Amino acid sequence: MLDPSKVAGFLDIFGVWDPSLAFVMGGGVMVNLIGYQMISRRSRPVCDSRFHLPETKTITLPLVAGSVIFGIGWGVTGLCPGPALASTLINKETGVSFILAVIAGLVVGKIMLKQIRPA
Repeated sequence: MLDPSKVAGFLDIFGVWDPSLAFVMGGGVMVNLIGYQMISRRSRPVCDSRFHLPETKTITLPLVAGSVIFGIGWGVTGLCPGPALASTLINKETGVSFILAVIAGLVVGKIMLKQIRPA
């Protein structure tokens, strides 16, 4: 996941498709599934009085728009925020510019949200 060419290869389903990233994602899903099953049996978390789960199941325009923007950014750059942070140690120019772009996007998103939903 640190190599943008692997991500691009995985997303290139009509070209030279590289399915190796699916195994990485599958491994992550399995670890999460096992951890979720273990934690969901508890009556409360270790360091809090209750679990804080989403209270709404409504799909909103900001949720869909944010998901689409995230997906496009991931597909264009080949970097997801977590691996991008890790790749900063490997490729400083790409990692730092990506992190600055993420911060700029967060700031712009906050400004846009204020315009849409004034306090």
